[in-house]
Amino acid sequence: MNAQNNTQKPTTSRRDFLKTTSGALAGAALAGAIGTRAYAGESNTIKIALVGCGGRGTGAAANALSTKGPTKLVAMADVFEQRLASSLKNLSKSFAKQIDVPSDRQFHGMGGYKKAIDAVAPGGLVILATPPAFRPIHLEYAVKKGCNAFMEKSFAVDAPGIRRVLKAGKAAEQKNLKIAGGLMSRHYIPLEQAVEKLHEGLIGEVITCWAYREHARVGFAPRTAGMNELAHQIRNYSCFTWLNGSFLLDWLIHNLDVCCWCKDAWPVSAQGQGGRQVRTEPDQLFDHYSVEYTFPDGTRLHAQGRHMDNCWGFFGDVIHGAKGSAVLGEGISQPRIFKGHQQTSENVIWRYKGPRCDAYQHEHDLLFDAIRNDRPYNEAERSAYGAMTGILGRMAAESGKLITWEQALASNIELAPGLDDYTMDSEPPVKPGAQGGYPVAMPGITKVL
Repeated sequence: MNAQNNTQKPTTSRRDFLKTTSGALAGAALAGAIGTRAYAGESNTIKIALVGCGGRGTGAAANALSTKGPTKLVAMADVFEQRLASSLKNLSKSFAKQIDVPSDRQFHGMGGYKKAIDAVAPGGLVILATPPAFRPIHLEYAVKKGCNAFMEKSFAVDAPGIRRVLKAGKAAEQKNLKIAGGLMSRHYIPLEQAVEKLHEGLIGEVITCWAYREHARVGFAPRTAGMNELAHQIRNYSCFTWLNGSFLLDWLIHNLDVCCWCKDAWPVSAQGQGGRQVRTEPDQLFDHYSVEYTFPDGTRLHAQGRHMDNCWGFFGDVIHGAKGSAVLGEGISQPRIFKGHQQTSENVIWRYKGPRCDAYQHEHDLLFDAIRNDRPYNEAERSAYGAMTGILGRMAAESGKLITWEQALASNIELAPGLDDYTMDSEPPVKPGAQGGYPVAMPGITKVL
């Protein structure tokens, strides 16, 4: 099947979790019940705190509660009281016996994460699923308190944040804490096997990688009566660069990471472009990106992201080697490897033939197994570099400059200076202008270094 005609549906993401709560949690509850029965006589219950109670966080909590062995959700934190309540209600439908979150362990506001982490420290697990801007701050505190952590993607929005994640990862390693990153494609068994075949040379040397995320418009919620500016932006975090790091980073990160995994290298430079061509919502979001990355050996990775209605759609990676090609990555449930570069059914030379795999669940199974059996498990560095790839591309596209990895990683520009000290009454780093719109990056003008 040619990549351009691919109509496979992407696997369900945690963004969609709350839309499919009943079915998703019913299956998860069964898995959790089996695990609980198997360990019913043990006292090694892993306490869990959930920080960030939206769809991503609630889905991750369901996965965590579905792992083998006794687990208990004992604390939750979110800046929005209603969102925490909704998450707790949904999780309680299927995990009632594993949930013990009384009102005095339900924390709201910017500082709630500390109290939730304190409730399981040391030795517990914290799920970090707030908007990416807060990830470095929360990870640092979790490691400081001696907690294992599952951190959803993305992991930072700027280079200073990436350096904090790297430092926290090193500290976790020294403390023998386990850190998992939410790049679940790395734990999708069909994809693992496909990448292994590429590394074995099935298509020869990897020459080019193409990462795509092309779909309909990203939504924007209007301000709710009584909601202040900071809360409004956090509610729409996907639309503000200081919170999500751009569409290129927060939405395309999986397939950027998969391309680098296939190549077994991180890029050394990037140049690109992007902008707002049809988007009219009053936010900061570019509606298209095109970034060319260069690997150490001179080969290229091209990333293309677009969210516009009524346009061609594709969600996946296309890899070209000296002898063949592959179609895989997030959005491709059945990875395929081809002889030559015509991705047609008669040219398929490898496809996955094993049992189905839920990558979201599998990544948690691996993490909890490492915690219970004290196995080394630390994905902080790889996760940080995956995010840095997206940040490098965003910096190149928004500035219009060719930027090296070293320059980008050394940048001291913070998208939200002083974020550690924010309260819900703080002024966000960007504000609407007289016409209601927010500042948008301008290539050739915007400074990123």
